[in-house]
Amino acid sequence: MNLNRLAGVMLIVVGLVVGALAAAWLFSNEDLEGPARILGLAIALLVLVAPLVGGGVYMLAFGGQQARQEAEAARQRKLLNVVQTRGQVRLDELAVELQLPRDRIKDMVHDLVGLGVFSGYVKWDEGVLYSSDAQQLRDLQQCPNCGGAITLSGKGIATCQFCGTEFFLS
Repeated sequence: MNLNRLAGVMLIVVGLVVGALAAAWLFSNEDLEGPARILGLAIALLVLVAPLVGGGVYMLAFGGQQARQEAEAARQRKLLNVVQTRGQVRLDELAVELQLPRDRIKDMVHDLVGLGVFSGYVKWDEGVLYSSDAQQLRDLQQCPNCGGAITLSGKGIATCQFCGTEFFLS
């Protein structure tokens, strides 16, 4: 559990405890009558409990979002490490290792290329992802796969016109 989620849970618990203590004090105090107790409880709820519980709910939600982002970054690091250390890897192996569908792996590869941290190429029809030196790919004039012409198809991406192999230039 990250610190934001922990802080959120703590704020909610503190808010509920403060509310319970305020209610216990208000209803056990014999000097107060019915309307004064209700007014005191309303003030305690609005001034003390609502900000604490509201802040706790916000921190809990923010912590959950942060945890999802951290998990996604960890998966991207793992994908990048696997491809760079092995040099080439089948997409099916990555799908099993990362426990993600192929389409999600394809999106992650494009995200890593967009961040400028991955260079290599992929043969989508064969389902193989290759890590390569970016300089070698920049100097490439024709596809090493089929000899076809390579054209830029996006930021940091070149595609073979004939076999569809995508080259990622970072």
